[in-house]
Amino acid sequence: MIVYAVDAGGEYITVDEAFARHPDDKRGIYVNLTNRCTCACTFCLRTMKKMAESHTLWLKKEPTVEEVEAGLDEAFKKHGALISEVVFCGFGEPTMRLHDLVTLLGYVKNHYPSAATRVNTNGLSDLNFKRDTAPDFGGGILDTISISLNASNAERYLELTRSEFGMPSYDAMLDFAVNVKQYVPNVVLTVVDHVEDSEEIKKCQKICDERGLKLRVRVYEDK
Repeated sequence: MIVYAVDAGGEYITVDEAFARHPDDKRGIYVNLTNRCTCACTFCLRTMKKMAESHTLWLKKEPTVEEVEAGLDEAFKKHGALISEVVFCGFGEPTMRLHDLVTLLGYVKNHYPSAATRVNTNGLSDLNFKRDTAPDFGGGILDTISISLNASNAERYLELTRSEFGMPSYDAMLDFAVNVKQYVPNVVLTVVDHVEDSEEIKKCQKICDERGLKLRVRVYEDK
């Protein structure tokens, strides 16, 4: 699926199914741009989630910008009044297609300004593109960026994420989070419960507090 929705229990469903099940509820819809990722997290659902062929997030090919725009247009034509947010988050890392991601964020803001925009990312785009990528998200195209913090130190982070960039990954992710605050009004860092214990989460909270960032504890999905 390219444009999809998430139901209770983390079930991936079509946008039409979501609004058929919950016809009066406002909700976000999701955009799946790629299978590619610079991390191979030990807890990632990419290799564990059971999905029917018709509802899989594994892409046989990456969608073009035009295909994503068409999917968004169809969703908003049918359900626009109930779509509260467009979230760029599939099984891959959306910033792997940074130029296309920025183009699509602008498309949503220009055509469907009532919907908020969010990107879920590992925060490693600076390392991937070898430059400061935070300014790419400026100009009012992005309301929220959610960055996977995962751990309170570089060693634990690398153990969990198995980032292809090695030990520099952790500091680069934190630097990106601080820099992107200049361009995005809501910057959130996340950790996953049942992956880290309460003491580790407290340390993560301290890291966020010191940098003026928000921390969200995500509920772990194991199916």
